Amino acid sequence: MASPTVEIQHQSAAVFPGAWKLPAGRAVTLQPGAAGQLGIAHGSVWVTRDGPHQGPLNDLGDRILQPGEKLSLQRGQRLVIETLDRCRPAYFNWDPLPLAAPARAADLAQSAADLRRAVALGAGAAGRLLAALAGLAWGWAEGDRRARVDPAFSAHSRACRAPGAMS
Repeated sequence: MASPTVEIQHQSAAVFPGAWKLPAGRAVTLQPGAAGQLGIAHGSVWVTRDGPHQGPLNDLGDRILQPGEKLSLQRGQRLVIETLDRCRPAYFNWDPLPLAAPARAADLAQSAADLRRAVALGAGAAGRLLAALAGLAWGWAEGDRRARVDPAFSAHSRACRAPGAMS
């Protein structure tokens, strides 16, 4: 859809604060340099946007927007806006989406320190677990050795393990 170039007037606070006026019966093409939202302040507009389109297969990007409705656009996505009423102008807003704040060096340094601390704590816990398992294995081995050396210990151990034995 080819549209002639239209001079859009920015309105004062008395009409629609921060809104741009699209004259009646006219169309304009927008191709934003950054992602943002088109909002309709007054009047009804017909918009056609380039893909990619979402929704049913017959959705070609055409929409009718009423006051209060918004439409998100990606950087470089082309949009044609046309007034529906051939006698009255429409007013719209363009609000760029805020850019994500870059990670600060202090945040990265803190994250690295936290990771080092977590690795050290994990290594310490793993070492204590291995020491406990070794001690347990040593205890079992020591118990078996005492049973072979001391027949009284062996008899006592068998009696404790016997069915119905009291603990």
